[in-house]
Amino acid sequence: MPKIRARFALALVSWTALGAAGAMADERAIVTDRVAVTASIVADGLEHPWGLDFLPDGSAIVTERPGRMRLWTAGALSDPVEGVPKVAARGQGGLLDVAVAPDFASSETIFFSFSEPGKGGAGTAVARARLARDGGTARLEDVRTIFSMARKTGKTQHFGSRLVFGPDGTLFITTGDRGQGDRAQDPRDSAGAVIRINTDGSVPPGNASPEGAEWLPELWSKGHRNIQGAVFDPVWDGLVTVEHGARGGDEVNRPEAGKNYGWPVISYGVNYSGTKIGIGTEAPGYEQPLYYWDPSIAPSGLASYQGDMFPEWKGDLLVGSLKFELLARLDRNEAGEIVGEERMLKEEFGRIRDVAIAPDGAVWLLTDEDEGAVVRLSRGR
Repeated sequence: MPKIRARFALALVSWTALGAAGAMADERAIVTDRVAVTASIVADGLEHPWGLDFLPDGSAIVTERPGRMRLWTAGALSDPVEGVPKVAARGQGGLLDVAVAPDFASSETIFFSFSEPGKGGAGTAVARARLARDGGTARLEDVRTIFSMARKTGKTQHFGSRLVFGPDGTLFITTGDRGQGDRAQDPRDSAGAVIRINTDGSVPPGNASPEGAEWLPELWSKGHRNIQGAVFDPVWDGLVTVEHGARGGDEVNRPEAGKNYGWPVISYGVNYSGTKIGIGTEAPGYEQPLYYWDPSIAPSGLASYQGDMFPEWKGDLLVGSLKFELLARLDRNEAGEIVGEERMLKEEFGRIRDVAIAPDGAVWLLTDEDEGAVVRLSRGR
């Protein structure tokens, strides 16, 4: 796929007044390039919500960064789920992503990522648990950590932490460099990487190391700064990620086994001081992004739209932005190439932390705010 530099002068959505008398206060009509959309706030009062996934019965599970997990059922949020382990809720750390097991209907299993406290500070970890809902307050049972970053640090940024199931049932975990860029190039360190494991924590076949290197067996790819959006994409038939650059250089990548995506040796951004990062924008042995943003949008949350509610968006990528408080739609042509970008919801709901596609094709968003919300985008009336 060709890489394309994002153009800053892009079409933004416009809002229209709701004309119907008595319209719900939490609904807004939106005009986008291709379709009219209704945005509804379906839950609010969440403290920095971070991850969301759907259960087979139509309810949803949501995490809050300070360490709470809640269920959304029939329009209402539950009390916090009991049994969530202690998290290091400092800076960017806390309770992070959540993913419902593909066999949840029979196993009742969920997976979640968090900043795990330990000797020296904290590191990214992933646990699995049974979600018990047999009356009263929901609770986690049989909680077991299946991945834990060995090297803890007192730094409070760059935990990465999206969870994605591959079609073979393996689990992809994204990590950040923990604010220590050189760790992303250390073959014996799980920071700045995509991890691929089985759901019991064992290592499946198919991971690879570059020629002449010996990576940790759980490593899928290296050279990532801070991946906060990931999805298994049927268009490109593989994992797709979005990650934060420094000042510029946010990237869309398709991580492949045994490949290195360059951070901090190459980058399309610069340091926050304005100085050059590494040796430039490309070098032998390092992969190029499929798309990048300069200036940075601070991407977080990624979905490949395959639903029926918005056929106009079929096959496109939807990316949340923290910095610019918007939802970006990356337009892909029939060949799967990114050919443009539309920016929607700019500064209307706040920082977009997660993007998820509901079973009915609606798009659900989480806003990363002190008083965060769950926003549902449906087809306009």
